[in-house]
Amino acid sequence: MEQDIFHMSLLDIAEKIHRQEISSVEVTLGLIQRIEQLDTKLLSYVNVLKKQALDAAQQADLEISQGNIRSPIHGVPLALKDLFDMKDVPTTNGMTLDPVIPTSNATVVNKLLDAGAIILGKLKLTEAAFSDPHPNIPVPLNPWGKHLWVGSSSNGSAVALAAGLCFGSLGTDTGGSIRFPCAANNLTGIKPTWGCVSRAGVFEFAGSLDHVGPMARNVADAAILLQLIAGQDPNDVTTFEQVVPNYLEEMTKGIKGLSIGIDYDFILGKADADTQRVIRQVIETLKSLGAELIEIDMPDTTPAAINWAPLCAVETAVVHEQSFKQFKDQYSPSFSKFIEMGQNLLATEYLKLIQFRRDFKRKITAVFDQVDLLLMPVSAFSASLTDLSEKFSEDKDLFEGIVRYTTSFNLTGHPTITLPGGFTKVGTPIGFQFVAPHFQETLLVRAGGDFQKATNWHTVQPPMSDL
Repeated sequence: MEQDIFHMSLLDIAEKIHRQEISSVEVTLGLIQRIEQLDTKLLSYVNVLKKQALDAAQQADLEISQGNIRSPIHGVPLALKDLFDMKDVPTTNGMTLDPVIPTSNATVVNKLLDAGAIILGKLKLTEAAFSDPHPNIPVPLNPWGKHLWVGSSSNGSAVALAAGLCFGSLGTDTGGSIRFPCAANNLTGIKPTWGCVSRAGVFEFAGSLDHVGPMARNVADAAILLQLIAGQDPNDVTTFEQVVPNYLEEMTKGIKGLSIGIDYDFILGKADADTQRVIRQVIETLKSLGAELIEIDMPDTTPAAINWAPLCAVETAVVHEQSFKQFKDQYSPSFSKFIEMGQNLLATEYLKLIQFRRDFKRKITAVFDQVDLLLMPVSAFSASLTDLSEKFSEDKDLFEGIVRYTTSFNLTGHPTITLPGGFTKVGTPIGFQFVAPHFQETLLVRAGGDFQKATNWHTVQPPMSDL
């Protein structure tokens, strides 16, 4: 099988499968063999579901041959961050505790299975989706360079996708965990509006901050995945009743005429030289596409970066209340410290944080009275080294620089799309993001789709030469 096939877009490989130019079984088996060949070094998978995936692929081929194509992704192998429940499949949540054996599927897993997707396996993540990996669990390697940061908790999802070991994946984002891995691995990812996608059957890090979203190679692939998993769910009372748009159709409307807010000092003032250069190039591309660029003043996000951690820690402490009492010795020192911060926070302090969050959300929401979208970097730092970024939960200045553009939109629940925007001078990826009003993911795919029509950054594949 041609190696290029493994780096095709999800929708392109789907078209080949649906035309019966290649079978789902052939593609799935080829991926399994590729995982066996490459993932001993990359370490992106926790569990490859060989028999289950091949059985599902065989069923998909049969249905497709009979003209029963369930969805645009029928027969395509995807993979899941290992905190999504799959019935009878062990779920590690990135921890050293005994795996959980779910008795049912997460809602989003059921939606993918109903669409005829092939679930190839479960993917690595940091400890319980925290910023740092457990020291006893090997971290996936960035295929762009083994000494580069691979991104935070959805790291296995990004590595498998970038290395051609699946055609799409699902991740979660509590403070940047879809956006950082996508930026670090030259991928596209959508963090939807909080409440747009069900979290039922998804292990919580901090429920009011957790967002479930797709990770893909381009906007169209991410859009179709979002369309399939979005929508109200009776098993998740935090989901909102919203009509799920046809995102691929909305993409055709393009970016022309959309107003994009830019606070130049905010997005460039603390960014390193490579990030500044890429963001300026992105701005010029947006101008050429007919977007209306409007200078704005962003609310101060420094308190948001500071307050995100204790807010998150309180919710995390509740999630781990029982297991932390029983198995504290199996928690890493950094994650233990984080949980203890949540346990020790006074009720009065927590109430002040809740009040801050409410007021901050109102301020960010008000910005969209002026513009359709916001333009942001993903991080102030490009191509962070692994040994540097593994310290960011302990280094306040480093932490603020990394989460400066991400945690705010977890606190407010606004949707974002992360896109490849260019490369450092040494050839490693830099991503950027658009932010939209609540439940306006259509604006994200319109802007992102046109940007990717005008550029080819997202088509560049990692060299994987120094692994």
